[in-house]
Parts: sequence; C-alpha cells; structure tokens
Amino acid sequence: MSAAATPPGKAWSGRFAQKADPAAEAFTSSLAFDRRLWPYDLAGSAAWARALAQARLITEEELESLLAGLDAVRAELEGGTFPFRRELEDIHMNVERRLVELVGPVGGKLHTGRSRNDQIALDERLYLRDVLDHVDAGLRDVEAALVAQAERHRETPMPGYTHLQRAQPVLLAHHLLAYVFMLERDRQRFREGRARVNVMPLGSAALAGAAFAVDREALARDLGFRAPSPNSMDAVADRDFLVEFLANAAILGMHCSRLAADLTLWATAEFGFVEFSDAFATGSSIMPQKKNPDVAELVRGKTGRLYGNLTAVLTTMKGLPLTYNSDMQEDKEPLFDTVDTLEALFRVLPPMLDSLTFRTERMRDAAGAHYATATDLADYLVRQGLPFREAHEVVGRVVRHAIARGRELGDLPLEELREFSPLIGRDVYAALTVEASLRARAVAGGTAPDAVRQQIAQAKALLAREPGA
Repeated sequence: MSAAATPPGKAWSGRFAQKADPAAEAFTSSLAFDRRLWPYDLAGSAAWARALAQARLITEEELESLLAGLDAVRAELEGGTFPFRRELEDIHMNVERRLVELVGPVGGKLHTGRSRNDQIALDERLYLRDVLDHVDAGLRDVEAALVAQAERHRETPMPGYTHLQRAQPVLLAHHLLAYVFMLERDRQRFREGRARVNVMPLGSAALAGAAFAVDREALARDLGFRAPSPNSMDAVADRDFLVEFLANAAILGMHCSRLAADLTLWATAEFGFVEFSDAFATGSSIMPQKKNPDVAELVRGKTGRLYGNLTAVLTTMKGLPLTYNSDMQEDKEPLFDTVDTLEALFRVLPPMLDSLTFRTERMRDAAGAHYATATDLADYLVRQGLPFREAHEVVGRVVRHAIARGRELGDLPLEELREFSPLIGRDVYAALTVEASLRARAVAGGTAPDAVRQQIAQAKALLAREPGA
C-alpha cells in the first residue's frame, strides 16, 4: 500500500499499512469519557508551547500562533461546536488535529518532545487538583449542616448504643458531632493526598524523558505544581495519586453510609426518633401510608459504587509492567464515576440533614429507659469506696432484680436497693437521672453539655479554616 493510501488521522499511521478494524477502533477509543479533560489538556498544551519557546524550539511568532489556536479550540469546546472525531482516539489527538486545521503546520510542532503518556498523566493531575478543591468545599457543607443540627440539640438526650442495644444516655448533639469529626478526617486525607497529586509529569515524554532541553522546573511553576516528577518512568506509570483519591472517597462513602444507616433506623416506627422531610422521602406504589427514606438509603447504596471503583483501578494496575500500558485507560471511568458520585452526595446531604425533624420527647424518654443508667449506679458505688468490679457485680444483680419486677432502677424503693449494698443512700436517686448521667461525663470529648459545647466550638473552628489549610 502506498503512503497516500495510509489511513489519515492517526498519530501513529506512518507505521501501519492497514486501516484499523472498526470494532477495534471503537473498542480502543477513550474519547467518549476522556473528553471531559479538555480544559486541562488545553492548559497543559499552552504551558508546553511556552516551554518550547523558552527552549528556542519554536519562535515567538509560532508560540503566538499556537496560543491563539488553542484559544480558538477552547471557544469551540465551550460553545459546543468542536468537531469531535472518534477515529482520533482521544481528547489529545482531537485537540491537536483541530489545532493543525486552524493554524496550519505549526500546530504539528506542539507535540515536540511530548507523549500522550505524560500528557494524560498531566491532565489527570490537573483535573484532580480542581476536584479536590470541590471535595473540600462539599465536605465542609455537610459538616456545617451537622454542626447546625447539633447546635439546635445541645440539650436533647437520647440513648447511645453499642451492639445496637441501648447503652448509656448521650446528647443528640454528641452523636451528630461524631460524624463531623469523621468527615473532618476525610477532609484531612484529601488535603494530604493533594500534595501527592501536585507533582508535574510533563516532560517525561513516553517513558525516558524529553530529548529537548525543556526547563521542567519553570514548566512546573507555570502550571502551579510544587515540583516536576523526579523519575520519568515512574511519572508515566504512576496512578497512585488516583488510587489514593478513590480510597479516600471510599472511606468517605463508608462514613456517609453509616450516617444514613443511623437516620434510616431512627426513622422507623420502632425508633421514631426522626422524620424526614417530604422533600427527601418517597412513597410506595402500592401502600398509601408509606414514607420511605429513599434519599438516605441511596446515600448508603452509593458507597458500593465508590468501593467498586477503587477495586477496579487497583485490579487494573496490579499486574502492569513498567511503564505505560493501554490497560491504564481504564482508570478514567471509575475516577469520573467517583467524582460524579461525590458531587451528587454533596448536593443532597446538606439540605437533607438541615430538613430533619427530631422527635426530642421520644428520644428523651428513651434515653433513661431499659436501665440506661446502670453504669451510673456502679459509678455511685465506686465513689462510696467499692472497687469497680465488685460494683459491676452488685449492679448486675440489681438490674436482674428490676427486670423481674418490671421496674426501672430509679423506681426501686431504697430498702430494696440497700439489700444489694449498704453503701447505697437516698442520694442515689439523683445519680440515676439522665441529666446526672450526662453531666457526669464531662471529660474532654465526653457527652456532658459543657463538653459538647466545647466540641461544637472546635467543629466551628475547623469549618472556619481556609480550604486546603
């Protein structure tokens, strides 16, 4: 086949004498999903053009022509008139081919010393940098909604649970703040991961580094990176930064799922602690009385997607020899799906949380029931001088006695209580109230009202921090 018969459009067509099979062409094209990287591809291309000019590989006039052409490509992409061509495989070649069409042969100089291998690594890092800023803001909004509810319920007792059995009284604010501090750890993880995202791979070329004297330090500064990558092979083979993002997103999803699990449980008739707003619930197609917490259930369900995306990329990467392999094209759809899922969570969680109605009287009544202050009775005996293990044994027998008579601890007559220990005095009843139980746990981080006020102040201070700080 003559050179004139070589299929047009491919960046690598000179080596091949046969057209790509249409099924293979469709199978290998990433344009359907990597097209969303176009703003970052253009930013990287403009910076590379400036680096080529600084290295005197192109003239200032050629640089101006390339930058003007990239601006024209941007205008088409923003306006929805860009002529995408699937046969060009990916966003990189679509942009490059359109640039050549707009500015002529000088457009072909832009790829000097550059490979799609370092180009896609750059685009993904630029993309993730922006995403992480949005994630930080989204997490802050969820935390703020929880803090606002905690402030409204600083004095609302509820049962705390272990093993899903009533354990001890806590404040509703204390329970909600537990999720604030979970989410704050997520914010920290994403912030710390951003430092590893913020390393510039451009100039690594296919794997061995550019063959031209491009100033990578200046290029990194131009693109806002803290440093260029130290090893060209690692730079094009590395997706650790992306896996770390997916892992952090999976942990965040787990936290959101646990919050949703609490809320859906509390919304049952059996608990009756919370009611979802009609705006964040759905009905049944057959049972007219139903009000289902579908939004919270789907928050819980979306976590499976986040886990799956992490597992998909880990599995893709696990057996790859250095350096770049086309398998790595499979990193993008899980990445984009995770980003889209997080954005959906951040849109729905803050207003849903803000609209919750807590049934405080029911929670207050439940807080003191089912012998919830039994530990307080043991603590009372400890304060009278009894070793805790002996006090625990005594109170266990008191609880068994109360269960047999169908009474709460505070309803037992003093003479019955004293049968179990002569150390019990009339002042014991003051120690067995929900309010006394809450006040007693005044250690830093505890559920006492003063301790919870300190936690709210701490949470507000965290919310006041600048993004990324």
